[in-house]
Amino acid sequence: MSKPLVSIIMGSQSDLKIMREAAEFLEELGIAFELTVVSAHRTPERMVAYASSARSRGLKVIVAGAGGAAHLPGMVASFTSLPVIGVPIKSSNSIDGWDSMLSILQMPAGVPVATVALNGAKNAGILAAQILGTSHKSIAKKLDRYKVQLRKKVEESFNLLEKKGWKEIQ
Repeated sequence: MSKPLVSIIMGSQSDLKIMREAAEFLEELGIAFELTVVSAHRTPERMVAYASSARSRGLKVIVAGAGGAAHLPGMVASFTSLPVIGVPIKSSNSIDGWDSMLSILQMPAGVPVATVALNGAKNAGILAAQILGTSHKSIAKKLDRYKVQLRKKVEESFNLLEKKGWKEIQ
């Protein structure tokens, strides 16, 4: 397997049920990634070492998912100049996901974190691929094909709806 270009990290293994969507999308496009648990609160030294070494290890983008206080994406962004995409996760100790969303979204000037929707790991994977696509033509072409597939799926839906009528479709 080729060297990972994207890092997918999460604060806890329980976040994997959400973060796997980013991994699945990158895998679908053939983009090499690594996936691991890095907790800002329980393993801060590991987080600092991981984020600080990311560029030298060849990574280009970091996707970081976290629930609750959700400090992982912002703290990682403070230790690297790589783009960081934050995925707020509605966790068991969450305030309906708002705590995670605001913790990732409200970053101070100089430490940006791109933020996707609550539990929006697939969009984080897509955004990571789009960032890579700015300098990798093969990835850009795969993304173009993906967008065409999205359009065709919607066209099929409205064609079916118009043909059968809304009462016939489950």
